[in-house]
Amino acid sequence: MKKVYTLSTCDTSRKILKQANITKLGFELKDIKTSPITEEELNQMYKLAGSYEALFSRRSQKYKSLGLKDKVLVENDYKNLILSEYTFLKRPVILDGNKIFIGNSKTNVEALLKHLKD
Repeated sequence: MKKVYTLSTCDTSRKILKQANITKLGFELKDIKTSPITEEELNQMYKLAGSYEALFSRRSQKYKSLGLKDKVLVENDYKNLILSEYTFLKRPVILDGNKIFIGNSKTNVEALLKHLKD
């Protein structure tokens, strides 16, 4: 499966996808704002990522406004938060077969580009 979960309005994600030539490589793009993530899709990401926390974005404005930084969250909390609000998913999430690339960190982007090159 070649799928990308992203926000079409996110400049950083667009830059990464352009740099990786994602559209030319046959990846399906899913805008998580207009087409919310399903529990099945999230569970598939979880299997590859190893945890819901790895998929969770603490940069979301709602993270602070809901006071989540002061709470102890467990895996089920991360799962439910991601399903309830698209901004809680780190972006982009790129699935290529049994590989997953989560977020926009420099090391993640480098790993993605290396993977696509090989």
